[in-house]
Amino acid sequence: MVGETVITVVGNLTDDPELRLTPSGDTVAHFTVASTPRTFDRQSNEWRDAETLFLRCSVWRQEAEHAAESLTRGTRVIVQGRLRQRTYETREGERRTVIELEADEIGPSLRFAAVTITKPPHTGVPAGSRGGPRPPAEDPFTRPDGGERPVPAEGGRHAPREETEPF
Repeated sequence: MVGETVITVVGNLTDDPELRLTPSGDTVAHFTVASTPRTFDRQSNEWRDAETLFLRCSVWRQEAEHAAESLTRGTRVIVQGRLRQRTYETREGERRTVIELEADEIGPSLRFAAVTITKPPHTGVPAGSRGGPRPPAEDPFTRPDGGERPVPAEGGRHAPREETEPF
């Protein structure tokens, strides 16, 4: 949506994602990301941790189920989403306001870990869908017969794939 604040946070999960079912039947996972910025102190020649930001996050529907199955406490994650401000009243009658991150995308950071990607079977509603069902996205790397697609050259025409040295 126009005018929404979109941010990306990199940090560690403070606990396993908590999976819940809403009264309307939607699945939601809640988790907290701890992000600690580090700076290098040239005088002491060592790294220093700044104050940790603890950001409560939520992710919905199939993506919530994937997060709960895949991520555990301590996992370094990259979360992108929209900040939401919510006001509520405590049992004692005090009004409180919190800022939370409604995640659009979440995944493990590959900086310090390796993961194996598995695609679950298609269920009809893409993860993160907020506007109803959409047609499934075509995998850009394979053809229906299982072969590789040629890489588009400049101007949109297909050119043969060139072998290059890794960088």
